Amino acid sequence: MGRPDLPQLDNTDFGLTRDALHEYSRVLGAWLKSSRSKRKHWWHASLRPALTGLTSGVIHADPDFELTLNLRQSQFCVQTSTGEEFRVSLQGQPASEIARLVSDFLLGNGLAQHYLPDGASHYSANAHTGYSAEHAYDLALVLNFVSAAMEELRAGIHEETSPIQLWPHHFDLSMVWLPGEKIPGQDPLDEEYSDKQMNFGFTFGDSGIPEPYFYVSAYPFPDAFPGLDLPVGTNWQSDSFSGAVLTYKTLLESKDPRGYLLDLWNSLLSAGRVHMLHAADEGAGQ
Repeated sequence: MGRPDLPQLDNTDFGLTRDALHEYSRVLGAWLKSSRSKRKHWWHASLRPALTGLTSGVIHADPDFELTLNLRQSQFCVQTSTGEEFRVSLQGQPASEIARLVSDFLLGNGLAQHYLPDGASHYSANAHTGYSAEHAYDLALVLNFVSAAMEELRAGIHEETSPIQLWPHHFDLSMVWLPGEKIPGQDPLDEEYSDKQMNFGFTFGDSGIPEPYFYVSAYPFPDAFPGLDLPVGTNWQSDSFSGAVLTYKTLLESKDPRGYLLDLWNSLLSAGRVHMLHAADEGAGQ
C-alpha cells in the first residue's frame, strides 16, 4: 500500500483532540522523569515516535515496562516485562483518571512505590469533550510523516544530533543539531546554555501560533538569519521566539511536501554552518 495522503487538520474540532492528547502525553512524560537518569538537554524526559503514535520506550524498573499512546486506535497502553498488559480506550476522559489507572495497574503488578511520578495532582481533572478518534488517527499520520522526514535530515548530518523526540510540555516533535562548538562566556559544563545548536521542529499549534506549523530556531540566534531569503510560504518569526516558521497548511499546497520540507531544513542547516560555526558569536544574549 502507498503512503496515505496527509490530512488537512483544518477541522474546528481538531484542537479539542490535540489538547486531550497533549495532556495524555504528559502522563507518559512524568514516568520518564521519575524513572530515568538525567541526560543532557533533558533527553531522558522526552517521548519517541512509534508506529502507532508515541512511546516512552522501555523504562527499566522492577518490573520493566513501556507506555504507549496509540493514536491509531485511541488507546493508552502499558506492557510489562513479566507479560502483563493494560489498555484503556481514550474517549476524552481526564488525564488524572488515566494517570490513576496506570499507577494502579503497575503497583498491582509489583512496581515499587518509589517509582511513582511526583506531582500527580497536577494532572487536569477536566474531561475533554469533543475528543475524536478520527482526529487522533490523523495526528498519528502527521507524526509519522514528520519523524520520517527528520530521520532523512538526521542521516545526512555528521555531527551529533539529538534523538527525534516529542516534548510533553509543549507537545512538539523535534530534532536538534549539535555541531560541537561551545559559546564563549558560558559555563562549558552547563550544556543547556553552552552548546551551540539548531532545533528543527513541528507542533500542532500553541498560544503563539494556533495552527500546526514547522519551525527552525538556533542558539545563539545569528543576527544574519532574518536577512536570509526563505522559500515562498516560510517566514521569520520574532514574537514568541526567533526562528523560521512554515505552516502545515502551506506545506500541503506543495506538490512534494516531503521534498519541500527537506529542502527548507537543509538550506537552513547550511546557513547555520556559515553563520554559527568558527565565527564571532552573534546574538548570544537573545
